[in-house]
Amino acid sequence: MLAGYAVQVEDSRGRRFPEASHPYRNDYQRDRDRIIHARAFRRLVDKTQVFTRRYSDHFRNRLTHTIEVSQITRTVAGALALNVDLAEALALVHDLGHPPFGHAGEKALDAAMRQQELSFDHNLHALRIVEDFEQRYAAFRGLNLTFEVREGIIKHSRDYDAATHPELAEYLLEQRPPLEAQLIDLTDEIGYNTADLDDGYEAHLLTLDQIRAGVPVFERFLGEVERIYPEAPEKLQFNETLKRILNRMADDLISNTQARVKHAGVKTLADVRSRKERIAAFSAEVEGERKQIKDFLHENLYYSPSLAGEKDDAERIVTDLFAFWMSNSSSLPRQYQEKAMEESLPRVVCDYIAGMTDHFIIEQYEKYC
Repeated sequence: MLAGYAVQVEDSRGRRFPEASHPYRNDYQRDRDRIIHARAFRRLVDKTQVFTRRYSDHFRNRLTHTIEVSQITRTVAGALALNVDLAEALALVHDLGHPPFGHAGEKALDAAMRQQELSFDHNLHALRIVEDFEQRYAAFRGLNLTFEVREGIIKHSRDYDAATHPELAEYLLEQRPPLEAQLIDLTDEIGYNTADLDDGYEAHLLTLDQIRAGVPVFERFLGEVERIYPEAPEKLQFNETLKRILNRMADDLISNTQARVKHAGVKTLADVRSRKERIAAFSAEVEGERKQIKDFLHENLYYSPSLAGEKDDAERIVTDLFAFWMSNSSSLPRQYQEKAMEESLPRVVCDYIAGMTDHFIIEQYEKYC
């Protein structure tokens, strides 16, 4: 039984190109499966999350991060009596538009586009992927996902202004997204905040003492773990502590969102959409803890001197290749040369680079630069 404010699949606004119903999968389950089978989804396995394989093959990449976020999202959505199929599809697609080299690659690609008086936004790029770039069906371009999944791609992490983005007018920009979409940015934070502490510790870029001093919630739970498992190896105590932090954030997201739904008198999906602010949220206390973890990671890991060289390399590779293809468009693959006859060359070059894996873009750099 779904809550009254959940998205009901039978009320979906449907697909851009109508299709017959499937005999044993609902529309959001079909969307989930189309995302999983997409080429862009497979490419996530060779896209950096935080660490390249120089450190270890055991660290998260975009694909494993996406799977972890999907698991957390299913759990939270189920506890809130939301549409788990829709929430899962949105979790699986949420990072589809990221370029190679993580945030360093995205920063460089956006900077290159801004020199052309354009920009790069990974949410908007993800929409281009599912609407145009994926070609698996004879009847239409793209994946022909339902409206609710396409809307969630755009609106899960931010609100777009209709005046600035008239091309997105169909996505109800004046309304809030459903709770299934509102969850994604928050479950994403739960996933990467705990995972990046784990990978940073495993990479020996973060020490246990450093984390204890900089993340009070970690110190509190580690003390509890040490009392319960005093003889356990340090790494297992570390794992137990992270598990407690993840559980605390997920539990809080569930309970606080339930409380906010009740306080706002939300009964229907229309109530969710008409609110001035988003309803899904952490409590003030856990939001403060989330911010402490994120600030700690930015200060001590993401901008660590040990990673600076790789970030510089990533930005140089993206910047130089963008400039090369802007001056040598005949070196682009044929399909991108053809697209450049219909769209601006900067956008086509941006699309080409954004779709690359880390491995492939390095090959292209060695070939052309």
